[in-house]
Amino acid sequence: MLCPSQTEHRMSKKIRVLILLDYLNLIRKRFLVILEALGILSILAGFVVVLFHIGFLHKDDEIQAINGLYNIILWVLVIETMVELGLKKWKKHEIKNRISKIFSVVLLVFIIEARTDFLGVFPESWLLEKWLQSNVLVYIVFIAALVFKFSTNSLELSTRNVNPALLFVFSFFFIILFGSGLLMMPNATNAGIGFTDAFFTATSAVCVTGLIVVDTATHFTILGQIIIGILIQIGGLGIMTFTSFFGYFFKGGSSIGHEFLLKELLNEDKLGEIFNTLLKIMTLTFSIELLGAVLIYTSVDPSFNSSQLSLIGFSVFHSVSAFCNAGFSTLTDGLYDVGIRTNYPLQLTISGLIIIGGLGFPIVFNYYRLLRHYGRNFYNQLTGRGRYVHLPQVININTRIVMITTAILLLVGTAVFMLTEYNNTLRDLPLNGKLVGAFFGSVTTRTAGFNTIDMSALMPLTVIACLFLMWVGASPASTGGGIKTTTFALTVLNTTSIMKGKGRIEIFSREIANESVRRAYAVVFLSLVVIACSVIMIMVFEGKKFGLDKVIFEVVSAYGTVGLTLGITSSLTIASKWTLIITMFLGRVGTLTLLVGFFRKLRSFQYHYPKSNIMIN
Repeated sequence: MLCPSQTEHRMSKKIRVLILLDYLNLIRKRFLVILEALGILSILAGFVVVLFHIGFLHKDDEIQAINGLYNIILWVLVIETMVELGLKKWKKHEIKNRISKIFSVVLLVFIIEARTDFLGVFPESWLLEKWLQSNVLVYIVFIAALVFKFSTNSLELSTRNVNPALLFVFSFFFIILFGSGLLMMPNATNAGIGFTDAFFTATSAVCVTGLIVVDTATHFTILGQIIIGILIQIGGLGIMTFTSFFGYFFKGGSSIGHEFLLKELLNEDKLGEIFNTLLKIMTLTFSIELLGAVLIYTSVDPSFNSSQLSLIGFSVFHSVSAFCNAGFSTLTDGLYDVGIRTNYPLQLTISGLIIIGGLGFPIVFNYYRLLRHYGRNFYNQLTGRGRYVHLPQVININTRIVMITTAILLLVGTAVFMLTEYNNTLRDLPLNGKLVGAFFGSVTTRTAGFNTIDMSALMPLTVIACLFLMWVGASPASTGGGIKTTTFALTVLNTTSIMKGKGRIEIFSREIANESVRRAYAVVFLSLVVIACSVIMIMVFEGKKFGLDKVIFEVVSAYGTVGLTLGITSSLTIASKWTLIITMFLGRVGTLTLLVGFFRKLRSFQYHYPKSNIMIN
């Protein structure tokens, strides 16, 4: 038997060993944190070098220095990833992350070898040698790595104290500011651009408006147009949608807090369906835009563009711009260009993209669910595998209101355009051209901003109709702006109910919640306040330079994120441009959303004061 002193000695020795192991484990964890920070800094440095490389003009010695920096940063990433693989204790559910790390090391070493041939593996006659030695693959690596880090780290946000409305607003402001910096790079423009014009363009792109102070076709280079297209895509879907999707995809999950945050942003009822909703949004968006690009490509005469690559770029840009309801074009005159202003298949394709993008993802998903339901039942009946399964209320009340309101606005808008512009801007067109032109005018006026007619020659009644359609805008959770179709519908329904002496709104055997009605009237009131303030400020800044009608049209177009103009945007002063910038931003993020974000929500008290009626008329 061991004596007590020997037992105590062994116990103290074990304790010292455990303390040493804990200390080493603590050092390991801290070292991993340092490695993580080093990896993030390396990726940021690589991304900055990429921007410096593609955004500025360089001499030969500078190009060599940049290539050397690329190799150094790539080696740092390789070493950092390998050390992390050796030190980190990987759990079973992290097997995908571990495999991706190993794959990253192999890919990075492969790229370094292709760039420097330090192993002498590739023969000189290898067909892909020159392509791999170019910097395109390096650009992809650093951009993909930045997206990966930014997306996965965004899931780590402590969402308990983060207001979803404020996060939504600030995400738009961040991407606008970042996009402004990108547009100010020398290689993004042909003759340079000031901060105000760059910020205006970035705001117009991110807020999917389409108002421009410089000609997109001639002022921006191919790089600048690509940046604008990316800003439109991010603005149409929302930066939170992108980061959350890639974060889920790369990490395989997120915290409950982050899921609650996304639940508010995506209007999703079930927490377990968050990733599926994100996947559907991304898949639907890119599928529709791809289909739209193909239809645009086939509808345009190849001789219209200088090359096949230019035609592909034209098709993709306008498909993205149309689906996101942005209204940007790579043509100086837009779709009013002489070569395509009578291209009716192109106009119908653009109209379809605008309508689908303006309906909103919940509406599209609702009809997708209906079609899937009918498809399954048809398959079961055809194969005899089961009886017809009835699923009640597939199309919910929100979808019905949106579809009916959208259809009425499109029909009324088309009729007004046809009647007022028949012998004016549409007079030289055949009957089918008049019908397509009137329909296109009704569609694009809602939120898109494309035009196939001379906007400065519109009849006064048409301008009034445009103002109304721009003010209403698209539908909730869509890529468009305005007060939204449901807001307009609720105000009309509430007015009708009051006229009938009803104390509530009833439609489709449902009663509309009072909170929805109150929010609708708040949105209408705030929109009128913002529009009125913007008009007054621009009239003060511009003096007698422009008429009131043109200023009102410009402001309503900015607030509705439409992008149509009567030709005064580029002639505005700096103060007026910043007024429109704020108006576009408020129109995209929503004035009510911004105010809700800044004012904390009060607690619900379980009492009521005595009610009193106020004289109205």
